[in-house]
Amino acid sequence: MNIRAALSGVSGVHVTPFDATGAIDHAKLAEVVDFLAVSGIDNIVTGGNTGEFYALTPAEIAAVYRSAAAANAGRRGLTAGVGRSQREACTLAEAAAKAGADAIMIHQLPDPFAAPKGVIAYTQAVAGVTGLPVILYLRNDAYSDGELADLLGHPAIAAVKYAAPDPLRMAARMRASAGREILWLCGLAEQWAVPFAAAGARGFTSGLVNLWPARCLAIRDALAAGDFATARALTGEIAGFEAMRARQGNGMNVTVVKAAMRLTGRDVGATRAPATPSLTAAEEAELAGMLRAWGLV
Repeated sequence: MNIRAALSGVSGVHVTPFDATGAIDHAKLAEVVDFLAVSGIDNIVTGGNTGEFYALTPAEIAAVYRSAAAANAGRRGLTAGVGRSQREACTLAEAAAKAGADAIMIHQLPDPFAAPKGVIAYTQAVAGVTGLPVILYLRNDAYSDGELADLLGHPAIAAVKYAAPDPLRMAARMRASAGREILWLCGLAEQWAVPFAAAGARGFTSGLVNLWPARCLAIRDALAAGDFATARALTGEIAGFEAMRARQGNGMNVTVVKAAMRLTGRDVGATRAPATPSLTAAEEAELAGMLRAWGLV
């Protein structure tokens, strides 16, 4: 698997289906991953935030890796998200490698007391556990140039999923790290894909893939062709959907995706706390209107 080429396309983060008891529905999870693989999504991300990483136990995450890898069966790139405490992240990295992942993605630490030197030590430790390429998920870029160089210093780090909403700062980071063969990826999904691509990012992350992979691939192809006008038009048509996901401080992010999947006949269950538990009747009606406009229902 050429994971570098896969990362340069669409990285689709699959949802984690739950049954009526709240347990992971592995049969439906396999269906979701198969749907992404058949659709042509370049890189399937398992254990990502759209998969409710922080609402799962480490044992559940490892089981999700196994189900996703089996369902993908090597057809597409497979990246496994790892995180939490350093020991847990290292254990999850080992589980991802054992399951057959092609790369690991180190989630940004949510610890309010995380210090740059501590994050660097954590990253270096987790990156060295396996021989797999490592993607660093960077949501809050408060590092000095020297700290960033140290953060990217491990030879296993192959890419940065840049999720700070500042493409100009990302471009500056790219210049500062020139000479390293590191891919810089848009980590803020389709709505940010155009400005990030203009600034030099390659590829983007998507939760929309669970619902409408054809649109995600069309945006990818437009950007690859340098057709920014088409890419802007395609992303403009999904702006309302992404804005709905961003409500309640992004608490509706996964809830909206799962509700849309249910409305299109693919029920993957509810979300776990602390996500928004469900949509209101008015929100459901608004969402259904979008899906009708797209021709998905």
